[in-house]
Amino acid sequence: MNAQTILALFPEKFRERVEPYLEAVEVLGEMRDPKVAAALGPSGVRGLLLKRGKQGVPSLMPARHSAFFDWSYPNDHPEMRDLYRRAKEQQWDSDKTLDWAIDVDPLNPEVPIIPEAFLNLGKLQEYGIKLSSHERHGLRASLVSWQLSQFLHGEQGALFAAAQVTEAVQFFDGKLYGATQVMDEARHVEVFHRYLDTKLEKLYQINDNLFVIIDALMTDSRWDMKFLGMQIMVEGLALGAFGTLYKMTAEPLLKELLRYVIQDEARHVHYGVLALREHFNHHLSERERREREDWAFEVALLMRNRFLAYEVYDEWFAGTRLTRAQWRDVVYTSVGLEEFRQVMFRRLVPNLRAIGLLSDRIQPHYERVGLMKYFHERSADELSGEQLLAELDGSSPRATA
Repeated sequence: MNAQTILALFPEKFRERVEPYLEAVEVLGEMRDPKVAAALGPSGVRGLLLKRGKQGVPSLMPARHSAFFDWSYPNDHPEMRDLYRRAKEQQWDSDKTLDWAIDVDPLNPEVPIIPEAFLNLGKLQEYGIKLSSHERHGLRASLVSWQLSQFLHGEQGALFAAAQVTEAVQFFDGKLYGATQVMDEARHVEVFHRYLDTKLEKLYQINDNLFVIIDALMTDSRWDMKFLGMQIMVEGLALGAFGTLYKMTAEPLLKELLRYVIQDEARHVHYGVLALREHFNHHLSERERREREDWAFEVALLMRNRFLAYEVYDEWFAGTRLTRAQWRDVVYTSVGLEEFRQVMFRRLVPNLRAIGLLSDRIQPHYERVGLMKYFHERSADELSGEQLLAELDGSSPRATA
């Protein structure tokens, strides 16, 4: 019996109150592998049930990992050394690069941050929710603020994880590159927060599912799991989401901000592929590799099925005639949000293939949820930031450094 069947037995007000917790239990119950459940379960309890990301206080996550020192300072990974060189050349200063004097009005239909068709307003009307023109603009502005808020929270997680990985990674050239990523992530936190604070003037709390993933990564002692979770899963999904918003937006400051962030993120995911490809294929037992393969699939489902902007629903529609189930229907039938979900996985799945986590054993699971169609796309080590931007712009790629 699933959560919706159980909820149907209770009055509506009770359903609205307990549904988030039943959904959380359902998510946790989907973790079939005991080792995956042990890795994600405690974080799931803290994020989905205890709502630690929404308590209005800083989160304390105990970090457990070994710092790997090499006193011989070897040049041990030429591809990572090349990434380090490129990262040094491509550093940028947001104060000098971006024109923060641009006026941003999220309610201005002449310069839409996202297109009008982004959200399925017709479905809202079917459920009896009629919005004025001003309210429709406001709802889309809220969705953009929510999306960028989750980007910001993810970048804070990436900042801390990059610092941990730089300590723990077992390639010295990887440590040099990792230091540049720490700087990149700090800059991303800066620009997303500045845009939300000074242009949209709205910041949403962290999504519970994103909190679970960040909490699990920060508290895991294994360096390769931090790499897998942040560099491949979170950064890979973010790269797809950034690209989708870059294509959609007509707001010039946000578009230029995303252009620079995408170039950084392409290097970050490339770094993850380089670090994990050899490790997963040659230095893990088959049991350890399968555990990581199952973990990646569970996290992919967590992000695919649960990225539903409930924080926006709670602000706009909680307590109205629109139920959470109806809001999910609106989200799942919205062209813009569906494109976000699709493009995110277009970037993720090829990277899982490249690092050896899409074996014949796991492929039927990805096929079942409609993600195998991205299997033959280019992985991060085959696609530079310049090439990715050229794809998004519909032009030929410029020469890369």
